[in-house]
Amino acid sequence: MSISDKIQGGNWEKEKHVPAIECPDKVKADDWVSVKVSLGKAAAHPNTTEHHIRWISCYFSPDDDKFIYELGRFEFNSHGESVAGANEGPVYTNHEVTFSFKTNKAGVLHSTAYCNIHGLWESEKRVELG
Repeated sequence: MSISDKIQGGNWEKEKHVPAIECPDKVKADDWVSVKVSLGKAAAHPNTTEHHIRWISCYFSPDDDKFIYELGRFEFNSHGESVAGANEGPVYTNHEVTFSFKTNKAGVLHSTAYCNIHGLWESEKRVELG
C-alpha cells in the first residue's frame, strides 16, 4: 500500500478538511505570488485540544519537471491545551497560512493538511503564466 492510498481529497467548499488554496490563476514569470491556504473556509473546522489541524504543507509542481518542490511546512502548535486541562489554555492558533513564491514555469500548487482525528487531506490549484 502506498501513502497516496491514505491521502483524502474533495471540494473545500463541502469538506472542512480540504485545504483551500487562494492565489491568482495567472501570474507573471518571476514575480512574487501571494498564496493563502486555509482549512474550514466554507465549513468551520474545530480547533480544540482534542480535534485540530496540526500542519499545512505546500508544494509546486512545474510543468514538464520531474520533481515537485516544497514551498513550506507550517505547524500549528497551540489548541487551548494547558496545565489546567484541555481547552483551558489562553492561546489558540488558526489553521491558515499566507506565503509568497515565484516561478518561471506554469504548474500546479499542491497543499496537504493533517487533522489529528481524520488524517491527511490534499488539494491542488493550477497556476498559469501570463
